[in-house]
Amino acid sequence: MGKTVPSFRIALEFEVARWRGFRKALESDKEREAFDELMDICRNNAMAGGSACNPIVFEPMVMSIMLAHQSSLRELGDGLHEVFWRKICIDEAMTVSAEGS
Repeated sequence: MGKTVPSFRIALEFEVARWRGFRKALESDKEREAFDELMDICRNNAMAGGSACNPIVFEPMVMSIMLAHQSSLRELGDGLHEVFWRKICIDEAMTVSAEGS
């Protein structure tokens, strides 16, 4: 006997298709591009979404998007921390250099 429940990937594509009207109503190409990027994030995490065994497809989609955003925030925070650390080191080196002159 065949499956009675579609695979997560198939269910995901049905869910993405349901949002086509929303995508079309977005005002700019930039917003539509951002929407498409979010859907690609969901597709990239389809294996994890299927493993969640959640009958509501939208929930793993949102989790995938939040996970990607959290990763981006972490990278940005780490980069910002490094920039501040370098600035502090340069400022201290300049202070020591000025005091030694």
